Amino acid sequence: MKLHICDALAAYKKKAPARMHMPGHKANKRAFPLFKDAALDITELSFSDSLDSPGGILARAQEDIAALVGAKHSYILTDGSTAGVYAMLYAVRKRGGKVAIARSSHRSVYNACALLGVEPYILQNNERDGVLLPPVAADIEAALAREPRIGAVLLTSPDYYGNTADLAAVQALCRRSNKLLLVDGAHGAYLCFDPDMRAEYAGGYADAWVDGSHKTMPTLTQGALLHVRDESLCAAVEEGLELFRTSSPSYPIMASVEYGVKYLAEHGAALIDAVKRELAFVRARLVKRGLRSYGGSKTLVLAVDFGGAGIAPAAAYAELEKRGVYAELYDSRYVLFYLSPLTAPSAIARMERAVRAVARSRALRGTYTAAEELPPAGARKFSFLAARSMPYEELPPLQAVGRVCARNAGVSPPCYPVAVAGEQLTQQGAELLAAAKHTFGLREGKVAVVNIGGKKERE
Repeated sequence: MKLHICDALAAYKKKAPARMHMPGHKANKRAFPLFKDAALDITELSFSDSLDSPGGILARAQEDIAALVGAKHSYILTDGSTAGVYAMLYAVRKRGGKVAIARSSHRSVYNACALLGVEPYILQNNERDGVLLPPVAADIEAALAREPRIGAVLLTSPDYYGNTADLAAVQALCRRSNKLLLVDGAHGAYLCFDPDMRAEYAGGYADAWVDGSHKTMPTLTQGALLHVRDESLCAAVEEGLELFRTSSPSYPIMASVEYGVKYLAEHGAALIDAVKRELAFVRARLVKRGLRSYGGSKTLVLAVDFGGAGIAPAAAYAELEKRGVYAELYDSRYVLFYLSPLTAPSAIARMERAVRAVARSRALRGTYTAAEELPPAGARKFSFLAARSMPYEELPPLQAVGRVCARNAGVSPPCYPVAVAGEQLTQQGAELLAAAKHTFGLREGKVAVVNIGGKKERE
């Protein structure tokens, strides 16, 4: 496997050069002993190319990646998938002024809309077993018929729980309607190299899509990719990347992005098949012991239904950590275990033993209290952008019930909103925000609500 970036960094390290350039750690082993690979951390030099105008090793790495995933152009990101989402929406911001999105879209989608002045046309999700599902083509078609200003559809596929959208049907609809299809595929980068699931990969359908490489590939955190199939978008996408991508990209992260794609291109099929088989066995054995998992996942996610077994997911999550097993997240019903092609069989076995031990715990039985798993959307009183432009005040969630939200607020993870700007905050949504350990959109535990005629406290 030819690794353009890794090889260049390794060659530079071997020279033991006098580092009269950034970064400031200078790969000083005595002063910087905790970071043994700091010698690979460099800046733009004569041999290392520039991500702003690549023509050397970065250009060759991106060309190789595009060929492997089926894109016309691929762009390495060291800012996570968020920078790619921003650039995609920047590229379509003038195509009608509205974009159709699922209500459960990642907060980066809403933030980009707010920043760029794009009005999100929010599609309400259906649900299955307490989990939000991607919008179906019929719902999107109805939205396009109602609102001709929609210029693009942006879907999340797959999502945190492993649900995937019917991208083939949505692509056909977008083509008939002359709309662009964008996909936040942050959770499905590895699908490109899964022979059985390649049809679920966003790259088979989208005009532009994001791969969150670090989520499911052997890539460092923040490593991601933006891919473009419709070349008419390239100029605007690149302009967007210039605005939103860091001017100081990490070379180790960029090297790991290239490595992750090429490693899975060579070894992914066998690795993915092995993990899927182990995961199938785990699911079956847990069912025999009365512990079910969410059945809609098409990715390497195991969402164990502790709530259905009478165990509070928060308590199960805490007990798992005591046993050395750290899950991705928990909600009001499930604990999510996030696997990847590199998850070792021993780690899967350890996870299963811990889950079974928690399920047997007499102390945890009966701790589950049925809760509103999916707070209903509040009545919409203003558009998203209009609500964000209005004066507001900040109140504790339970005191803000019935008030119109001026900002989005939600639980992190999974980072999609419980309350959306322009909608009334529901009792169920307020209770969820008040009880959540980690949130976004709240300041000092308070949610922003429209205060017409009042004083705007904070920009």
